[in-house]
Amino acid sequence: MKTKILILALGNELMKDDGIGLKAGRILAEKGYNVLDVGTDIFMLSAHYNGEERLIIIDAILSEKFRPGEIIHLSGEEVFEKLKAEIRSAHFMGAIDGLKLLMAMDERLAKADIHFIGVVAKEIDLGMELTEEVKKALPRVVELVEELCKK
Repeated sequence: MKTKILILALGNELMKDDGIGLKAGRILAEKGYNVLDVGTDIFMLSAHYNGEERLIIIDAILSEKFRPGEIIHLSGEEVFEKLKAEIRSAHFMGAIDGLKLLMAMDERLAKADIHFIGVVAKEIDLGMELTEEVKKALPRVVELVEELCKK
């Protein structure tokens, strides 16, 4: 039986590198994947979640530990642990608590296999263009999500 997958694209395209999740999500949607563009509102998930067994979240992250354009893949509990500790998602601090709340309210979601694909942002400031470092990461982000969809 094929695993049902939902890809959550987070971000704000008006804030430069913060739009990486949405841009990757759009490419994946055009390829036929099940993508939900949540922007900065993780609670949209509650209205659109249909019991998918795997959730893949794509977002920009902030980190002094990693270089701009680096891609971080977290899964399971480390999504919650590491995003609180050394890596900060551009929205995922609010979204991580929102996701935990949604998981407490929906046992199907609580059992889902959760993956977080984060791209280290260089600039989160007014503008529609991704920086060169983040733009270069886009094809690999799409490829990584496609690999996770095949597992």
